[in-house]
Amino acid sequence: MTFRFASFIAVYFLTSTLCADDPVADLAKWLEQNFGKRAKLAEQSFADASLTRDQADKASELLLKDFQARIKKEREQQWKDREIKLGNHSMKFAFRVFGEKPKTGRSLYISMHGGGGAPARVNDQQWQNQIRLYEPKEGVYLAPRAPTNTWNLWHQSHIDEFFEWIIESAIVFEGVDPNKVYIMGYSAGGDGVYQLAPRMADQLAAAAMMAGHPNDASPLGLRNIGFTLHMGGKDSAYNRNGIAREWKKKLAELEKNDPGAYKHEVVIHEQYGHWMQRDDRVAVPWMAKFTREANPQKIVWRQASTTHDRFYWLAADKEHRKNGSLIVAERDGQTFAISKMENLNKVTLRLNDTLVDLNKEVVVKTPDGEKKTSKATRKISTIFKCLSERVDPSAIYSAELTVPFSK
Repeated sequence: MTFRFASFIAVYFLTSTLCADDPVADLAKWLEQNFGKRAKLAEQSFADASLTRDQADKASELLLKDFQARIKKEREQQWKDREIKLGNHSMKFAFRVFGEKPKTGRSLYISMHGGGGAPARVNDQQWQNQIRLYEPKEGVYLAPRAPTNTWNLWHQSHIDEFFEWIIESAIVFEGVDPNKVYIMGYSAGGDGVYQLAPRMADQLAAAAMMAGHPNDASPLGLRNIGFTLHMGGKDSAYNRNGIAREWKKKLAELEKNDPGAYKHEVVIHEQYGHWMQRDDRVAVPWMAKFTREANPQKIVWRQASTTHDRFYWLAADKEHRKNGSLIVAERDGQTFAISKMENLNKVTLRLNDTLVDLNKEVVVKTPDGEKKTSKATRKISTIFKCLSERVDPSAIYSAELTVPFSK
């Protein structure tokens, strides 16, 4: 869905010309109030009113502008200070900007340092190295400093929240294109890429793993992004080189069985050990060729130890998701076919008028052969919920259908 960022005058004109009983006009009046003084949106009569497509587009535009204004107000100092504070953790970061800004916005590269279970001074030095390690031709190259000094510093559950904060904020403060976001990392940072790329794939265009270890990560969620892996052929610690070769086979098999998906490049630098003498830098231009497909035709969603509440146009509430649950879903016009469902008995389809014609019925085919036909309603409350979860301009949904399954 494309949203035009209206000027103040345009928003005022929009508000004043809407009909008095138009839910979007009521939304505009509600948004005029200060953030802290607004009554809960869920309590407003306009929140669940049925919208037309045009109304849903206008409501999405108004709400996106409001959420981004809130980000600018609440996070500006942290962005200037280059330090994020969330819960009990804080994350410092540094970034450099390269090249001319494209019309669609800049690229964003989040680059994770090595180190891990070591004293803070060691991880600080690794962070400083990472800041200088790669240079994209264009984009914001951002190197965060891990909040902890533990061995799993880049794949604990708080990292997802920090990276989401970075992506949202980079869009607002640096003009980043939400469809040109990449993650990469070396050594322990590579461990993080193995783990984070599959579980955050719906926010990424591509990812690059250098000299890391996957631990319990699965490649299934990588279906719709580019994924490159670089490993020294002599990097035998923790069997990193052997496991990299195994992943090369796994990714090739996934791509073979699902043509057009799981686009990848695995390079084993046979002459090197853990340090690849920066030959892995070729991963940066390789990733740059990819643009995120925010609403793909097919989704493979496998939950990891850190579960997520949404993945592309699918959502699952906390009660109905757990580590290892798997869903495979595909859309074709007005029909959604769910071919696989494991350890999950309820899922929600997130819909907008880019995906389907919401004026028509939607058909859902379940793994047990049942066919469900339903009409989804566009609502301001659904748009608000999506943006409350994640301020992603390319993934705003106005309607949803919850599909229960028999155990």
